[in-house]
Amino acid sequence: MIKNNYLKLSKLKKIRYLKNNQNNKLFIVFLHGFMSDLNGKKPKAFLKFANKNKLGFLALEYSGHGKSSGTFTNGNISRWSKETSLIIKKIIKKNDFILIGSSMGAWIAINQFKIFKKQIKGFLGIGSAPEFLEHLMWKKFTKKMKKEISTKGILNLKHGKYEYPITFQLIKDGRKNKVLKKNIYQKLKVTMVHGERDESVPVVYSKKVLKIFKNAKKKLVIVKKGDHSLSSKKWLKVLIRELNFLF
Repeated sequence: MIKNNYLKLSKLKKIRYLKNNQNNKLFIVFLHGFMSDLNGKKPKAFLKFANKNKLGFLALEYSGHGKSSGTFTNGNISRWSKETSLIIKKIIKKNDFILIGSSMGAWIAINQFKIFKKQIKGFLGIGSAPEFLEHLMWKKFTKKMKKEISTKGILNLKHGKYEYPITFQLIKDGRKNKVLKKNIYQKLKVTMVHGERDESVPVVYSKKVLKIFKNAKKKLVIVKKGDHSLSSKKWLKVLIRELNFLF
C-alpha cells in the first residue's frame, strides 16, 4: 500500500511525499532528479523492493516539482536539500536509512551526510550529477547566454526535447553547495551506477563522488549502452541488484 502525503512547511508551502506502511527500523530514501517527480519507473521499482523486503520507504518531490507547492524557478539546491532534511527528520526520525539519489538527487543526497551521518547506512547514486550547475551548465554557456541570465535573471535552456528555465540565483546557490572536494569518512557501502551512453552527465561525475568517500566499500557500475535515466526494465534490474549490494 502506498500513501500519498503532504508535509506543511508553512501556510503556503507543502511538500508531497510517498511512504509505505512498513514500520521498519531501516528505510530506503529515494531522491529524484532535476525537474523530475515521483511518477517515473524508478521510485515504483524501489518501493516494490522495499515492500518485498519489509523495509520502510520514503520519497519526496521538492518544492516546484510534481505535486508539491511552489514555483520551480524559486527553488535551488539549498532549499531542496533543506526540505529533504525536514521530511527525513519528520518521517524516519532516528531510524537508519539507505539513500538513493538520481542525477541531481545524488547532490541532494550528499548534502544529507552532514546532518544524518550516523543514520545513513548506504548510498546508491544513479547518473550522479553533483555540481552540474557550474560545470555542465555555466561553464558551457556562451558569453551571450551568460549575459542574458545575468541581466534577465533567467535563461530558457533547451536540452533535447526539453526546455529548462535556469535562474541566475540557482547557479549562484549551486556554488554555495560544493561537495566534490569534501571528504566523508564514515564506513558504509557506496555504489555509483552510470549509463555508458549518458548524454546529460559524463561518467566521470560518478567517479568524482566515489572519491569523496574515504573509508567506504566502493563500487562503480557502468551500464553498457545505458542512458541517463536507466528506467527501462532491463536497467531497473541492474539498479535493484546494486541496491541489494548495500545491505
